[in-house]
Formats: sequence, structure tokens, C-alpha cells
Amino acid sequence: MLRALLVLALALQAPAALRFDSNRAWEHLRQLVAIGPRPSGSAALNEARRYLRSQLAAAGLAVTEQVWEDRTPTGPVQMVNLITTIPGHSKDRIVIAGHYDTKRFREFRFVGANDGGSSAAFLLELGRVLKRRKNPLTLELLFLDGEEAVLEWQGTDHTYGSRHYVEEAKQNHSLISLRAFVLIDMIGDRDLRIRRDLNSTRWLTDLFWDAARRKGLAGYFLAESTQIEDDHLPFVEAGVPSVDIIDLDYPAWHTEGDTLDAVSARSLQVVGDVVLAALPKVEARVRSR
Repeated sequence: MLRALLVLALALQAPAALRFDSNRAWEHLRQLVAIGPRPSGSAALNEARRYLRSQLAAAGLAVTEQVWEDRTPTGPVQMVNLITTIPGHSKDRIVIAGHYDTKRFREFRFVGANDGGSSAAFLLELGRVLKRRKNPLTLELLFLDGEEAVLEWQGTDHTYGSRHYVEEAKQNHSLISLRAFVLIDMIGDRDLRIRRDLNSTRWLTDLFWDAARRKGLAGYFLAESTQIEDDHLPFVEAGVPSVDIIDLDYPAWHTEGDTLDAVSARSLQVVGDVVLAALPKVEARVRSR
């Protein structure tokens, strides 16, 4: 009983001192976009990976690499997931993830400020905040490679990193300690309008939308629904409660217009505030299951 009360107290701690700083996230985003297009297997993505590792190290966070070679429609490509683990009171885990690759386009220069950049920049800043937090559960930040299709989103030409992570977790039996999966993808749109994803776990989605309402941010987290195929689906199929926080209603999606001019630090702040407000409720819920 005492242990349960301690875990609940940690989960419900006031987060006032744990502030997501969108100015820091914006600088990370600026640095990633400056690298240029960052498709899987490219030298530019390797440079982005070095930047991610250096910034996580500066925040006092250790990083492990999950390296493999995957078969794609254009041949084998080496891919790398980055994993940062923030120990908590329990070894049970919540994974918060996003992809850091950008889609390859030959006809124009695609720097992916929103699609690939915003999620990676967001996770860097979130890691700095969570490192300072007393976490009742272990938290894992997962930077996924290979979300984008090499050619077209069909068959298995997509979500390479999330599928590889889930398969490895099944093989090493670490999936049993994974209690919830939170996916962050395309959250930088200046006109942020995040809809409820019908492929996500309903109760987990409710916790984030309730947090948005409590924070006075319901105008960004809409009651409308959509249905998204994304990196959360391999986790859903493996039985892990999962939610996808994504604004796919983005005019610059997969165009050369997905630049810093199309995104906003304010949008990063909104999602940061909601995630931090929802996290204690998520922790308390998964501990009670």
C-alpha cells in the first residue's frame, strides 16, 4: 500500500518547475533544418544523428543506437534508431517517440521542418525537462529512423524504425514492460489543428485531450476525428496502448514549402504543455492496469 501511495504521489506531482521551453526546441529545429534534406541512409541524416546525440549528452542523457540494415524498394539501407532511457521509480516504461528522417524527393529540396524536424526537436527539449523530473515510471525517448517511404507509402515501404523496434522488443521480451506509447509527429504547423486519431487507443487519447482542455488549449486539440497510418501502428498491433499526436492537415506536407516559415515555436509550446500535463495521468493509469 505504501509503495502504491508513493507512486501515485510522484505521478500527481505539480509540474510547475518543469517547463517546456519552445525557444530551445526552436533552436534545435533550426539546426536540423540547416543540415538540409535528411533521408534514411544519407550522410545528412548521420550529421543530424550526431547533433541529436550531442544535445542529449549536453542534457545529461545517455544514448544507445539500434542499428540494422533494412530491405527497401531501392535496395538495402542502414537505419539507426536512437534510444534514451530516463530511469524512474518503476522499470515499467512509457515510450515517447518521433521520427527524425525526412522523405527523399528528387524533384525538389525537402528540408522537413515540420515532417521530421518538429518531432526530433520536440523530443530533445522534452528530454531536458524529463531529466529533471521525479518519474514514477521509466521514460524512454525514441528517435525513429525510416518512418518515411523510400518510394511510396504502400506494402512495407514505411515505418521501418517502429517495426524494427517492436520486433526486437518481442525477441528480447522487453515489450512486456512497455505500458504506453506516445507518438509525436508533425506538431509545428503555424495553424495547429490536431484531431483525434481513430487508430489510437481511446482511453490514452482521452487523457491528452483532457489535458489540453485543462490547459485551455482545446482550440488546438480538436474533438474531430481522423484516421492515421503512422509509427504507432506496429505498437498498436503488438497490444501496446498507443496515441498519435499529429496534425496532418498541413498545406506544406511533402512539399518544398515545409520550411521554418511554415512552422511556429508557439505550436511546439502547445504540444509540450499538453504532454507534460497529461503525463502524470498516463503514469497513474498504466500503474493501475
